[in-house]
Amino acid sequence: MTNAVPTVPFPLDARQQAARSWFESLRDRICAEFEAIEREAGSDAAFQFTAWDREAEGQAPGEGGGGVRGVMKGKIFEKVGVNVSTVGGAFAPGFAQTIHGAAEDPSFFATGISLVAHMANPHVPAVHMNTRYLVTTKSWFGGGADLNPPLPRAEDTAQFHAVLKAACDAHDPEYYARFSQWAEEYFFIPHRNVARGVGGIFYDHLECPDDAAFAANFAFTRAVGDAFLDAFPPIVRRRMGDPWTDADYRTMLEWRGRYAEFNLVHDRGTLFGLRTGGNIDAILMSLPPMASWS
Repeated sequence: MTNAVPTVPFPLDARQQAARSWFESLRDRICAEFEAIEREAGSDAAFQFTAWDREAEGQAPGEGGGGVRGVMKGKIFEKVGVNVSTVGGAFAPGFAQTIHGAAEDPSFFATGISLVAHMANPHVPAVHMNTRYLVTTKSWFGGGADLNPPLPRAEDTAQFHAVLKAACDAHDPEYYARFSQWAEEYFFIPHRNVARGVGGIFYDHLECPDDAAFAANFAFTRAVGDAFLDAFPPIVRRRMGDPWTDADYRTMLEWRGRYAEFNLVHDRGTLFGLRTGGNIDAILMSLPPMASWS
């Protein structure tokens, strides 16, 4: 899909390289599928990829790794960003206190994929997905996916959750109940007292103290990425031809305003990127291309 790869000048151990390679391969598969949907709609839109270097105090550009920002603006996907990054260094002292395993030693490594899609048709849900692997004095996986329709359809919501539940159930029968509840709590806009969307799953701190735990939690994280590809594209194809009204479009723009509020005020990923020298355009690619507040 793309030859653009993050600059990573520091050595990676076997776990770090395996996670990085998976996230980059998942990026390629997702981008190929989204471009295929554009072709089905008669569009030649394609992802544009831009590599970036982490910039943090005390490190020269490139010393702390970097990432690749992928953005496509098309007929079906009004704006979709699919980003990968592999970075390392040290958290700022105050911020280190808030990160799992970094209070005593601020050194860290992080690699992951992050995706947000805002759709042109109000009947096609927006969506978010990310998975990541972090190493401090501890190591763990985290991530999730959630569906964000301006005009919810019960069929789409049920399908999205069913696919994620199947992925969870294959690894632990308790995962879906636990992680879907976590998503309901996390993807909530407290100052509006509304949910950001119709949920999904959210998980964090699946620790990897040994190779067996790493293998199990990495397998689950891969399953989440595969489930996203199984769940979302069929919904897009089912809805992308639906007719919509001016009222539907206004509803979408107002809903996007709520989405932007959550990502700017409450989202932990936004804060993590900003506090660790990430690329500003990559961090804020989650914001919609247009929104309104009435």
